[in-house]
Amino acid sequence: MGAFGHYLTGHFDTLRLEFWALFVGGLANGVLYGMVAVGYTLVYGVLRLINFAHSEIFMSGGFAGYFVMKAMVGTAVPSGFASVGLIVAGILVGGVVGAVMATLVERVAYRPLRRRRAPALAYLISAIGASYFLYNMAGKEFGRVPISMPQPYINHPIIHIFGAPVQMYYVIILLAGAVMFLTLDRIVAKTKLGRSIRAVAQDAETASLMGVNIDRTIVLTFIVGGALGGAAGFLFGMGTGVSNTMGFVPALKAFTAAVLGGIGNLRGAMIGGFLLGIVESLSVVFVQAAYMDVVAFGILVAVLLFRPTGILGERLGRAA
Repeated sequence: MGAFGHYLTGHFDTLRLEFWALFVGGLANGVLYGMVAVGYTLVYGVLRLINFAHSEIFMSGGFAGYFVMKAMVGTAVPSGFASVGLIVAGILVGGVVGAVMATLVERVAYRPLRRRRAPALAYLISAIGASYFLYNMAGKEFGRVPISMPQPYINHPIIHIFGAPVQMYYVIILLAGAVMFLTLDRIVAKTKLGRSIRAVAQDAETASLMGVNIDRTIVLTFIVGGALGGAAGFLFGMGTGVSNTMGFVPALKAFTAAVLGGIGNLRGAMIGGFLLGIVESLSVVFVQAAYMDVVAFGILVAVLLFRPTGILGERLGRAA
């Protein structure tokens, strides 16, 4: 093999490693988008409304995880089982705080309007108002400068996929996302709560006549979506730090993922998140890194133009 052949071989190997590294990173980002998109999808399924305060629920989980890590890690860098235990604690606390914040948003911004049978525009304004209130309150209380999260050592590679190193951080996200998605899918498909959510999503009035507690079902839907959003906020904050603005762009991309998969469809939100994360990441190779956000939001425009119902195009009420 000549010098040119060696050059081509080396260049191909570099591209292959870069492709798989970007693919894994994009898949991990897609999991986070999917976790947030599930919150949009669940709320839309039962209320036919978009919760525009979901970005601040995501943010609240990030800050909750930050304070947990700050209190438990300190200046030490734990490893092994201690490291895993801290990450699990951060996920749980982020999820709990996200669920609490989602409950507050439902009680303050949605329930009073629902009882007054307010028009859809009133819900939109109320949700945006709640979003700006939480955003500015976090900026006042915690500052408006991004804060690095104290954390266990998560940035070293622990496995290789087709020769490309995969960081522990990505493995954590993929495992946590898989557990949460599978658990939620089974809850919606097999449990009493899931049947109530699907009944309300399909026909709230008929579900009420059949004995389904509408208010209870809606608040539990907010809690489930908020828990996933808060856990995603913690996982996101581990990699990028936390700030009062941290939820804005990820939440917009999660909304794009929900629309891509089929707004109101649980599995569609997951699939949309995976696809968006991978396409966005690979755009670094095929377009430019500076155009990642352009690619992501270009997908939203294209889906709305050519397939507004998304890939699966089913409502939550029709899920199996």
